[in-house]
Amino acid sequence: MTTTITPSIAEKKPSHSRLRRVFRHLYVQVLLAIVLGIIFGHFYPSLGEEMKPLGDTFIKLIKMLIAPIIFCTVVSGIASMQSLKRIGRVGLKSLLYFEVLTTLALVIGLIGVNLMQPGTGMHINPATLDGHAIDSYSKLAHEQSVVGFLTHIVPSTVFGAFAEGDILQVLFISILFAFALQMLGAAGKPLLNLIDLVAQAFFRMVKIVMYVSPLGAFGGMAFTIGKYGVGSLGAYGNLLICYYVTALFLCS
Repeated sequence: MTTTITPSIAEKKPSHSRLRRVFRHLYVQVLLAIVLGIIFGHFYPSLGEEMKPLGDTFIKLIKMLIAPIIFCTVVSGIASMQSLKRIGRVGLKSLLYFEVLTTLALVIGLIGVNLMQPGTGMHINPATLDGHAIDSYSKLAHEQSVVGFLTHIVPSTVFGAFAEGDILQVLFISILFAFALQMLGAAGKPLLNLIDLVAQAFFRMVKIVMYVSPLGAFGGMAFTIGKYGVGSLGAYGNLLICYYVTALFLCS
């Protein structure tokens, strides 16, 4: 008598189920979107340029969450401390840390850019670029001084700092608000709990926004390849290398 053993259902599991699990990972979706964006921008350059709003919108979605997340996390962290002296030391160190690290990052970035020249090979016509985008930075650089920097920390309005996305001003407001909240003592505890809850909600918003990151990656890459060609990939690769090298140097 011959006995035949039939394969189990688990052994017959199709390979496409493994692929489905792989494509559930967000980074895989982003990489696939980048590849599709390159192909789309190469074969349909005019349509690729029209995909720019997808990338711009995704960047705006990320930027709109930065200020409130900084506010909630800084307030929650500082106001939870028991000593006002300790809060003062932490607040002063936070502002000093922000300024020193920002200056150091700018210096390292300038050195890295001048050494590696990541924009070489793009062959962009300067006449086609929008000069208004850097007008505000040029004006601010000419007016910058120690006094100007200190006065710039204090915003004209509380909501103006959040609307403009000025991180240093948001940090200043956060530290000041944490001081006031800690001085309230037990009466400020419900508000601190609310801020913790709001912070969790904003982090959930980040998670939601990241779901559309493949669309942003596709739109940004399709626009870049459609407007500047496949040859721009080398320049962008050089830019990424420059970024990671300088970031590693800054973190070391």
